[in-house]
Amino acid sequence: MLELRHQFPLNDLLKSVQLPRSTFYYQQQVATRPDKHAALKQCIRKVFARHSGRYGYRRVTEAVRKLGKPINHKTIQNLMVKMNLKSVVRPKKYKSYKGEVSLTATNVLARQFDASTMNQKWVTDVTEFNVGGEKLYLSPVMDLCNGEIIAYQMAPKPTFDLVTNMLRKALKTLRPDDRLTLYSDQGWHYRMPLYRQLLEQHGVVQSMSRKGNCYDNSPMESFFAVLKTEYFRLKKFASIEQLRAGLVRYIKYYNVDRIKTRLGGMSPVEYRTQLHAT
Repeated sequence: MLELRHQFPLNDLLKSVQLPRSTFYYQQQVATRPDKHAALKQCIRKVFARHSGRYGYRRVTEAVRKLGKPINHKTIQNLMVKMNLKSVVRPKKYKSYKGEVSLTATNVLARQFDASTMNQKWVTDVTEFNVGGEKLYLSPVMDLCNGEIIAYQMAPKPTFDLVTNMLRKALKTLRPDDRLTLYSDQGWHYRMPLYRQLLEQHGVVQSMSRKGNCYDNSPMESFFAVLKTEYFRLKKFASIEQLRAGLVRYIKYYNVDRIKTRLGGMSPVEYRTQLHAT
């Protein structure tokens, strides 16, 4: 309408669109008013871009607050809607390998996923990736205190070495006074005598899920879901080696940069650093 004002009388234009004069002048004033959220919008865009669209409004809010900007999450949510910034992450679904009942350990963890200190409760599992018919298996172990992936191993086949090599890396991080419980499902790797011996040698209590109950290991299943929705399904990989290199980068990002709301807006490494400083 502003462009047509130079060609037609304003009264005629307002009458044609049935718009009150007061409304027209109000909208004109709003349109020329400086955007009070301009700096905040720029900050939101930077956070959103830095994390490749993986953050929804809750994590964006935490990230913005860490920059010293006290802001309400509803404001962030409204601005992200207006800027058409929507998290690329799809809803998470739990999946889990369901091992046979044989030489199993008691479910000591019993879904008690809270841990007050590091090296108190760990969880582990194996997941599969497929690139052009080639497969890659990832075996990580997570500390439930801060959700950090403290060790992992990758291999083209789900061999026993895949799990034991990961376990040996993780066990090197233990301190003499640690009292650790390590949880897994009933997969065959975790029922092998050598695996059990490694745990016993380091004084680690083994805990296993009940048969066919994926929620008994929901923290690790949740990590796999995040990994695949935030990274694997958003990329096109030319080879398994490209995927392997990308997983190394993503796990580092997950540990160092990706904030968790349950950790007060800190990443796992930030939380661990603060915990050790107190």
